[in-house]
Parts: sequence; structure tokens; C-alpha cells
Amino acid sequence: MLSEKEDLVLEAFTNFLNAVDAGIQAARQIIKAAKVGWNPDKIKWEPAQGTKGEYERSKDVDNPEFKAMLKDLEAHGGKLTREGYFYWVFTNGDAVGRKRR
Repeated sequence: MLSEKEDLVLEAFTNFLNAVDAGIQAARQIIKAAKVGWNPDKIKWEPAQGTKGEYERSKDVDNPEFKAMLKDLEAHGGKLTREGYFYWVFTNGDAVGRKRR
């Protein structure tokens, strides 16, 4: 049987562990959200010409940055604007185009 002081210490310790656990879970969510980011400067882009003018095209499919960009594009319906560029996924799904806005 535990004394009142021991009960109080166990309750305080349990509350502390619950707070630490909540902090860890929050940190994991923040880290997970940060990993979604991608750096277009780390992707190989090639100049291209289309019916609407010049743009850049990438098929850098083995690059983790390219894969993260594709996931982000998929989450936005295949098109998005970021840092002054308009990005889109080509119909075949293995190439991405970008053009300055």
C-alpha cells in the first residue's frame, strides 16, 4: 500500500510523462510537415519550348527532391505556384514543367 506522499509523487510523475509524450508527438508532427518541403534548386531542369513559350522541364525521377515535389504537386491537383514559379505535372506523370509567373 502506498502512502499519500508516494501517491502524490506517482501522480506528478505520470503527469510529467504525459506532458513529455504530448511534446514528442507535437514535435513529430512538425518534423513530418517539414519533410514535405522540397528544394527546386536541387532538381535538374532543362530548357524547353512549348506552344506557350519557353519553360523548364525535369525528369529527375531518381532524385528525392523531385519525388517530394511530385507528391506536393499531386496534393495540389497536379499544379501549383511557388516562389514565383508555376509548376505542373505532364499527363504521362514522369515529367514536371515550370515557368516563371
